Amino acid sequence: MGLWLGTSPLILASQSSARKLLLANAGLEFKAVTADIDERGIQAASELSNPREIALLLAREKAKAVCARHPGSYVIGADQTLALGYRLFNKPTGRSQALAQLRDLAGNSHELNSAVAVAHDGKIVFEDVSIARMTMREMTESELSAYLDAAGDAVTTSVGAYQLEGLGIHLFERIEGDHFTILGLPLLPLLAFLRRERLVAV
Repeated sequence: MGLWLGTSPLILASQSSARKLLLANAGLEFKAVTADIDERGIQAASELSNPREIALLLAREKAKAVCARHPGSYVIGADQTLALGYRLFNKPTGRSQALAQLRDLAGNSHELNSAVAVAHDGKIVFEDVSIARMTMREMTESELSAYLDAAGDAVTTSVGAYQLEGLGIHLFERIEGDHFTILGLPLLPLLAFLRRERLVAV
């Protein structure tokens, strides 16, 4: 017997392998559906500059976009921003951009703002933003090159050119924040909401 008690399937508005794994490991049955929104266009039109607010806006928009196609379902939208101060980073397009991002992040502390929003019948019924503070160690050019050689194309799949659950762990000297926030889904607040709504069995 599954833990999900909703009358309609739970939907994750994301194809992120990390987010799918977090929900699956929590024992929740769900469908993953691509949101297909213009994230950069929505961000530009909003004129927001606060990384936390941007992450929450995009999580909401993803949840609402998928919710419109799946009436009756609870839809989870999630987004994460990486900010060094108020400077936002996007996924690097190649090795040279990955190297440039790592040069800027090395020796500094940056923040991961992980937002989650749940939509149901066209309305946002829950939202939360959790923050992790990540301190990257000082690194030489040869160390950065060695990391990029080892990580390969994977550096272009994540903002900041690292995946903490993989080789990216070598880049850090201190981490403040929970595992779920770092991987892009504030799971504890989300599960607390689902329990309050009697949507999960435990």
